[in-house]
Order: sequence, then C-alpha cells, then structure tokens
Amino acid sequence: MYVAYFGLKHEPFSIAPDPRYLFMSERHREALAHLVYGVGGGGGFVLLSGEIGTGKTTVCRLFLEQIPANCNVAYIFNPKLTVTELLQSVCEEFHVAVAQKDLLPPTVKDYLDPLNEFLLQAHAAGRNNVLIIDEAQNLSAEVLEQLRLLTNLETSERKLLQIILIGQPELRTMLAKPELEQLAQRVIARFHLDALTPEETDDYIAHRLEIAGLERPSPFERKALQRIHQLSRGVPRRINLLCDRALLGAFANSQASVNRGTVEKAAVEVFGSPVAVPPARRRTAAVLGLGLAAGAGLFAAVNHVVQLDAVPALGAKPATVAVDRREAPPPVAAPPAPAQSVTAAPTLLRDPEKAWRELAQSWQAEPGEGEAACKALPKQQLHCFSKNLSLALIRELGRPGIVTLDADTGSPSYAILTGLTRDSATLRAAGTEQTVTLAALAARWQGDFATLWRAPPGYSGRIADGRNETVGWIATRLAAANGSVAAEGPRALDAPLRSQLRTFQLSQGLPADGMPGPLTFMQLNRAAGVDEPRLRTEP
Repeated sequence: MYVAYFGLKHEPFSIAPDPRYLFMSERHREALAHLVYGVGGGGGFVLLSGEIGTGKTTVCRLFLEQIPANCNVAYIFNPKLTVTELLQSVCEEFHVAVAQKDLLPPTVKDYLDPLNEFLLQAHAAGRNNVLIIDEAQNLSAEVLEQLRLLTNLETSERKLLQIILIGQPELRTMLAKPELEQLAQRVIARFHLDALTPEETDDYIAHRLEIAGLERPSPFERKALQRIHQLSRGVPRRINLLCDRALLGAFANSQASVNRGTVEKAAVEVFGSPVAVPPARRRTAAVLGLGLAAGAGLFAAVNHVVQLDAVPALGAKPATVAVDRREAPPPVAAPPAPAQSVTAAPTLLRDPEKAWRELAQSWQAEPGEGEAACKALPKQQLHCFSKNLSLALIRELGRPGIVTLDADTGSPSYAILTGLTRDSATLRAAGTEQTVTLAALAARWQGDFATLWRAPPGYSGRIADGRNETVGWIATRLAAANGSVAAEGPRALDAPLRSQLRTFQLSQGLPADGMPGPLTFMQLNRAAGVDEPRLRTEP
C-alpha cells in the first residue's frame, strides 16, 4: 500500500523469508562459522541458541547451503517426539531402511541397529553424518539422553555422528541440569545469537530499503531509528513488524517521513505497548579460540540528497539522482548534505597502468620502467587482483584499491580508493584527493575493484594437495588467527585444514570453499596483523 508512496518497488519489511533480503551481522557470521566448524569438529554436539526472531533458522538455511558434498544430513524441525519416534525420523531422514515386523510395533533396537550400520558404512566411505534438530528446546530429557547415546558410536579418531541443536534460550537452561551433565560435556561448540546492536539495526533497515528499490533518502528519521531499536530490542522479526506498521502509519497520515511519534503508535498496534523492554546484557559467546569476529559493513542507503554536479571529480558528464515523484509525499525541508571534503579536484587517471603504479607506491613497491606493473610486482611478492566486488566486501578487505569509473561510457577513468566510511568514500589520483558521498560514487562506479596482495613464501600459483611451504604458511596463519599454535612439521591441504579454512572464510565474509585464493591470503595476513596498507575508515 505504501510502496509507491515512498518510492519503493517491493515491500521491504515482509516477515516471509526472502534470500534477497538476507542480512548477516557479525554475530550471524560467527554463528554460521560455529555450525560449519561442527561439521569437521570430530563429532559430538554443537549448540546454537537465540531468542525468537533473531535469525537462527536463517543461519541454519545458510549452513545447509555450505555443507560439504561428503556429508549426509538429517534435519528434524518438530522434535516433540518420543524416543522411538525420534529414531524413526532420523532413519527416514538418512534414508535408512528398517525391517518391518508383522503385527509387532518396532522397538528402539529395530531402529538403532540399522542406523549404527549406516553410520559405520558412511564412515568407511569417507562421509560425515550430521543430524540437525531445530526448536530443540522442545526435546524431552529422555530424548536428549537417547541423542547422547547415539554419539557413543565412534572410531579411534572420531565420533560417527555430529548433532547440532538449535533452539531458544531455554535449551541452554535444560542442558545445565545435573541429569544432563554427560550430554553437556559433549558439546564441542556453543553460541548464543544475540540481537542486533543499534548500529546493526540501522544497517539492517537501510539494507532492506535498498533491496526494496529505495533511491531517495531514507524515510526513517534519526530519532525514529533509535526508537525502533529500543522497541524491537534489535530482534529482526520485531524490527520488520514495527517498520512495516510505521511506514503504513506515515502513509495513512500523508507524512513525508517516519518520526518517533509514528513509531510509538505503531508499537502499540503491533506489540500492545510502547514501552521497550531493556535489551539483555550482551553475553560473551564461546568462540572456540577461532577469532571469528568480522566487520559487517554494508553499502547502506544514503540518508541525504547528493548534488552530483558538486562533485566534478566523478566524471565529465552531468548526473542526477532519479527520483520518481509519482504518488510521492510533498517535499519537506531536508538537513543540509555533509560538506564535501575536498583537498583538490583530482585529475582522474585515464591509463590503468598509471593507476597500478600509483597503488604500488602505497606498498613501497616500484615496478620499474619498461615493464607492466602486474608483471613486475610478483618479483617483490606482490600480485594484482581484479574483480567486481560490493562495498561490503571491500570494507571487509580493508585495503586501498583501484576503482574504475564511467566504465559504461567506453571511456573509463581510474582512481585509488583510500578511505571508506559509513557514508563517504575518499579517492586519490595523481597526487590529489577528494571525499565524496557513496551516492556520488555509485553514480559512476559499477563495482570494478583492483588491489594488490602479498603472496606467501613458496607461492607459485595453484596450491596442490601435497605438503609444501605455502600450505605450512596457511596452517601457521590460521593458528595465529585462532590464538593457537600450529603443529610442527610439514602440513598437507587435507580435510581438517580445509575445514579450518572454510570456517575462517565464513568469518571474513568470503566464499567458503575451503580453498586458499587471493582474498583468503589477504584476510589471513590482515588477521595476523601483517603491516600492509589499510583503508581509512574514520571520517
């Protein structure tokens, strides 16, 4: 109803699951990394808990997409079952055939024997077995004890079944009971998914508005955003309900924006009370020493109008922000746009080779004359990397790089991205520098990004599965990121090391394929504190 009124193309705050609107906060990434770790962690239990609406099921869906091909997965969503019913469900999910007996109902043993045989055969074939139980707070103590017994089957190296329990906070209380102490001792990883912080709530709302097609300033005023976080307690599902009703209320009253009062009224309608429950004190997650914290920067929707003709550095052609005025609210006085911090209008580079050479200077590297930079720099252990990336991932990488501007005109220009804040970017070219809004950058840039990365010792291209100096370096860097010590002697890029790589890649917002590549090498160096050029992130 309010979609066209606010210049949107879709409803931004529907509570129906839609992968386009996926928002991964730092804690969501950590939770996902814990689940992935559980797959290669040698068996036992992994526990993921969180309040209703914090995104546990979303994390579980992502985990199912990340599970390696050598894993058998059983997923149980409704665990209000007896022991026999649970075992029947597990066998059905693993496609284990159970012999039928005439007239007599099946017993626990009738399910356990073929299930144990299946697990042993899978292990012999090099496959892992993962049982996921959602809404696990509904499990009875008797069923939990049976699950513990299922993990008794093991070889000299590992248990044959890994069980992931996902549930509300009551699940943690259940496992703290004395009668379940033996099960609690088998939990190899546990993580509690907290709500979003105020900053993440703002990013979450901006992210959904952007995906819904917003091309104008956010309809939510600053005080309204603050109140949304207080009233929703940072729970995504509550944020969706509140924002949706607030937008509807603003539309119904012909308001140009959503203010704090509109949010208060919306809260009474959806929650029954405008009074916010104070957010629970942030609990420290058990991170297994994996060092999984990662930035969750997003290309947020800008909250102000940008006059692109005031940014001469970003192209020769004039540009405007297209705003569909049809059914739009009447204009209101907007706060002045932040001043453009301009040292001098940079002369954008027309030659990509000059851009590479200017970027190399940041690394105290000199390609030399008469040879292309990207061919000369590997002699100094530096390699060129080019790819179409989002600002979110560029923030994760945290390093300067070359942005290609006006690529669609057939006459591109180049500048070095040296700074990236929440709402601005700093560009350098030919010794001059300018800070512009993200909207101004987006009008000229389509995601082409190029940077340099330092290769590890012994690196010669594709890494084989054998033991070599580069694999040893990877193991050492992962250990440093985890706060542990790498095993001595040569290492192979085997299944355990690949599993560690996948966990690390997830924590850094990278594609989790378990294979080392330029992006992974960049983040391994960054996590280890290697002295390399960094993006400026402060205004």
